[in-house]
Amino acid sequence: MPKMIFVNLPVTDLTRATAFYEAIGADKNPQFSDDTASCMVFSETIYVMLLTHDKFRQFTPKTIADAKTSSEVLICLSADSRNDVDDIVGKATASGGKADPGPKQDFGFMYGRSFEDPDGHFWEVMWMDVAAATTQPAAADA
Repeated sequence: MPKMIFVNLPVTDLTRATAFYEAIGADKNPQFSDDTASCMVFSETIYVMLLTHDKFRQFTPKTIADAKTSSEVLICLSADSRNDVDDIVGKATASGGKADPGPKQDFGFMYGRSFEDPDGHFWEVMWMDVAAATTQPAAADA
């Protein structure tokens, strides 16, 4: 069985957050969703659990960070092409997100952009030509 990732995000408006993630390409799994949580499926291995603040507090005693004013985590999704990167960021913007809070990245063999969801969670979307990347200098050196 492949490793899976479940990203748990606290959200202030579950209905709005669910609609946002559906708009950028995730599917809601009703089996693991209720009035306190939405299980959003990006792939067979990537899930985002949108949790109301009350639900999120059941898992941690720590204060919930305001993602609009502080950094909590940087999440990155892969895309199948440069156009897919632009398409996802465009959908995020059209659905209430903020496009490109971080710098665009274009190394030829690798292309990335970013968006914030309505709660301020920071996402990158990245495409990479793996074959070309093996013949290029490291992106960190570019």
